[in-house]
Amino acid sequence: MQTIPTRSRAVAAVASAGALVLLLAACGARDAGSSTDAPEGGTTSPGITDESITIGTTSPLTGNAAGVGTCAVDGATAYFETRNEEGGITFGDGKTRTVEFRAYDDKYDPQRALANFQQMQSDDVFGAALSLGTPTNRAWREAAIDAEFPQVLLQTGDPLFSDRSESPWQLGLLPVYQQEGEAFGEMLAASGTDHRVAILYQNDDFGQGYVEGFLSAVEGAENIDIVEELSFEATATDVNAQITELASSQADVFFNAMSSLAPLVIGSLQQANSIGWLPEIFLPSTSASPGAFLTPSGVADNFPAIYTTASSMNAGSPAFAESAEGQEFLSALAEHTSQEGVPAFPQCLWSWIGASVLEEAFTTMTEPTRESFMDALRSISDFPAPFLLDGGAIDTTQEDRPAMRDVVVQEYTGTGFTPVG
Repeated sequence: MQTIPTRSRAVAAVASAGALVLLLAACGARDAGSSTDAPEGGTTSPGITDESITIGTTSPLTGNAAGVGTCAVDGATAYFETRNEEGGITFGDGKTRTVEFRAYDDKYDPQRALANFQQMQSDDVFGAALSLGTPTNRAWREAAIDAEFPQVLLQTGDPLFSDRSESPWQLGLLPVYQQEGEAFGEMLAASGTDHRVAILYQNDDFGQGYVEGFLSAVEGAENIDIVEELSFEATATDVNAQITELASSQADVFFNAMSSLAPLVIGSLQQANSIGWLPEIFLPSTSASPGAFLTPSGVADNFPAIYTTASSMNAGSPAFAESAEGQEFLSALAEHTSQEGVPAFPQCLWSWIGASVLEEAFTTMTEPTRESFMDALRSISDFPAPFLLDGGAIDTTQEDRPAMRDVVVQEYTGTGFTPVG
């Protein structure tokens, strides 16, 4: 297990296997009382003092998903380092604290993610936020519930994490996968044009969720014909065979429910182009970045249209770069992370948005406990977080919804995306 430090602070070394067992055994006792540096006067949770709070995250910082995983960390790192330089955040109990955002590398491996959660407990981390990935977050979901350990504002559209009755210590950040698929299906069904649709989906909760939403939206639509449906494993090295088979269906729409696995996303576009199959394409918001996927493919402009969905602004748009908030974001990334220029992945921006939601919860939590934090986090309504699309707001009060709920279908313009209609 590897822990990756931010640029400005080192992270404690990983404990040995024997020491880890002892620390885990002691963790429950610390949860019941106050930690060594606990705020004065009452029970407190690990990871928070009068001066600071430690928030952890587990994401792929090395391996095939390192680019997107690093971006998922860097946005929050830049946000909190900026706030720390300004003197910290004033919490609801009147204390001003700095935030240590500590990142743990899971290489997009569920077992490593589980080990990282165990390490967070040993390291007296208060709670985890903004962790990337569906299988990696699921790997320690039950353990977090059992430990009453916050696992929140997750960068996954898995609806399981936003069902408060089933998952009281978790909360998703992003719109659920079904919402994205449904939005595209509604647009297609309402087009009034006959379409033959070929579907390729990642054979896990990610891909199946997108397809579920899409199929529910086009059910009964007389102008939509699903002509082929194939799956692939996220561990695949390419999907060339699937693309060739889908092309034989002569579909004019390609619904590609593929996560942010750059070689597969780029390869799917290149293979379709090479065999002369040029349908309209739908890509999930996680895999539609112009800088990371579309431009590098070299063939994106050959397709008649590429669509995705969005809930936030595009960091690559001129309006973003010209805004005061956009300039603050890009400057903070450049100062506090290794990101240079406009980040290739939207997860940087989502992480910054999520960090602002954490700050909103901090300002209203009245006790230095995980319970008080969850109460505060679950009570946010109509919060105008930065970089949401017009009319968008954060609402965490609904029983079965993530923090970001609104999605808009967008079309690729050659350099970025613009809302349809």
